[in-house]
Amino acid sequence: MKYLVLLAVLAVVYAIWRSQRPLPPRPPAPPHIQPPEPMVRCAHCGVHLPQSQALQHDGRSYCCEAHRRAG
Repeated sequence: MKYLVLLAVLAVVYAIWRSQRPLPPRPPAPPHIQPPEPMVRCAHCGVHLPQSQALQHDGRSYCCEAHRRAG
């Protein structure tokens, strides 16, 4: 009977010890990837750049202010 009590105590101690262990770290979330952006061509030099960075004038796209004035 004393071995049965000892086994029960050891099982309880093991269960408590097991529940106190830290969980393994979770893998990091995948980085947020931006969707592709339309590219436009500078009407003056022909370089391609994202539409959000282009300067628009008279329906044409330019890469910088100097090219917009020259175009």
